[in-house]
Amino acid sequence: MDEQYKKDRARQEKISTAVGISVAVALHISFVCLGVTGGMKYMYPPPEEESLLLDFSDYEAEIPGDIRVGREPMAEDADPEREVELIQQSKAQLEGESLNEAKEAVLDDFGDVETEQPPREPEIDRRALFPAARNKTEKDTLAPQVADKKSDSLKPGHAEGNTDTGETKGKPNARLEGRSVLGTLDKPEYSIQASGTVVVEIWVDRDGKVTSANAGVTGTTVTNEKLWNAATEAALKARFNMKKDAPEKQRGTITYIFRLESE
Repeated sequence: MDEQYKKDRARQEKISTAVGISVAVALHISFVCLGVTGGMKYMYPPPEEESLLLDFSDYEAEIPGDIRVGREPMAEDADPEREVELIQQSKAQLEGESLNEAKEAVLDDFGDVETEQPPREPEIDRRALFPAARNKTEKDTLAPQVADKKSDSLKPGHAEGNTDTGETKGKPNARLEGRSVLGTLDKPEYSIQASGTVVVEIWVDRDGKVTSANAGVTGTTVTNEKLWNAATEAALKARFNMKKDAPEKQRGTITYIFRLESE
């Protein structure tokens, strides 16, 4: 059964191939015959080219006409001193008998003359007279006023010279830009009866330690050597916060105020 099917299929393929070849050959032959009989001809040798001759013997160029140049018309006998006469004068229909004068503006019931108005007194805002009437919050108006936010710029021990309590009277005062005192400043120890102010120049390293101190700089009001030595020893004990970007030796001052024991 399978062998018979294979034979029939092979025979059909051969027939199809033969038919296709026959049709292709027939089409090619028909195209060749159509081209030969339909005018696909080549003339050899090709015919000579025909030339075209143009005769311009009877042509005459157009000659432009004469162009005349004119000028503005002028009087035959010009008289510059003669008065100019207009061809048509402008005249009014009626001659006026008097000058054109407007009537003087007067103030009446229907007039529009502006008059100065007397100045008005400024109106008083009655709400400003009673501020407590619109204040709905329970606040003591007699209490001292305070800020909404507290600032740390002037807290005790600030670099601009605040002490541990913020009061400079009678207590040491340190000034070191960008840095603050750690703890409190020690008070100088002295046993003499003297009063005045001693300003000590200090040099602080990056760790906050005072490396050197020199008493008696600008601002000092006493010359007592014992007070100077007491202020220098107290300044060497001061400590400040660490600051890695500070100068290796940063300059500052500490002010000590000496008072008499009875004061």
